[in-house]
Amino acid sequence: MNKSDLIDGMAADAGITKAAAKKALESFLGNVEKSLKKGNRVSLVGFGSWSVSKRAAREGRNPQTGKTIKIAAKKVVKFKAGADLQKSVN
Repeated sequence: MNKSDLIDGMAADAGITKAAAKKALESFLGNVEKSLKKGNRVSLVGFGSWSVSKRAAREGRNPQTGKTIKIAAKKVVKFKAGADLQKSVN
């Protein structure tokens, strides 16, 4: 499922136009992004939660040359599925 498919499904389920569904989805995604940028956690009970974690700098290896390279520290987004979502998938 891609973004377009999701918008179509949201519009059909909610009985709204595709334009309204697109606006709602983009608003949701924008708000999740803003919250994560601030370092906050976003949690939807039963569905899951997104959080930001810091990954430390480390050394890696270039697979083509075998040379050691330095990998910079960065922040990564993590998603943990909720219990209800886990049950529905299994």
